[in-house]
Amino acid sequence: MNDERLTGGFGILGNAKKSRVGKEQRTTDNGPRTAAGGARTNAAHRLIERVQSFGAPCARLVGFEIVEIEDGRAVGRLQAGPQHANPMGTVHGGILCDLADAAMGMAFASTLEHGETFTTLELKINFLRPVWQALLRADAHVTHRGKTVGLVECVVRDEHRRLVAKAVSTCLILRGEQAAGR
Repeated sequence: MNDERLTGGFGILGNAKKSRVGKEQRTTDNGPRTAAGGARTNAAHRLIERVQSFGAPCARLVGFEIVEIEDGRAVGRLQAGPQHANPMGTVHGGILCDLADAAMGMAFASTLEHGETFTTLELKINFLRPVWQALLRADAHVTHRGKTVGLVECVVRDEHRRLVAKAVSTCLILRGEQAAGR
């Protein structure tokens, strides 16, 4: 049985090892290392390592996880239920926004070089379908990575692959003193 059938197309917990957007290779914190199978790959950025090691407090609070991070993309997953409901009984828009924002943040983090970090300049989300209870998947990918600004998009789908929401984030890359403490 293939992984797609085992996971319902929602993937498995992955490792962030490469940071590549398009053809441009970006080196991260620790330089090349050897992955399973002997392939050469780059070490994860410290932000990604932190999430993989300790999770994110917001993710624990809401109940989602980031299950894949690599090459300018990331996947988040949430089993949405009544604990995520707004007063009308559907999943609160802020919950969907948290899931999409986290996936977009990790996708963008996978493009960062040593000494870089980022902050979000703008976040927009369109809610396209109400959700009560569902296994949600947020697929984020970097669509533009400039020297200073990047653009990330994310689609959130339910377990039937129906589009639930679409989000877009503009990120500002921080270096030097701006990156200190982040």
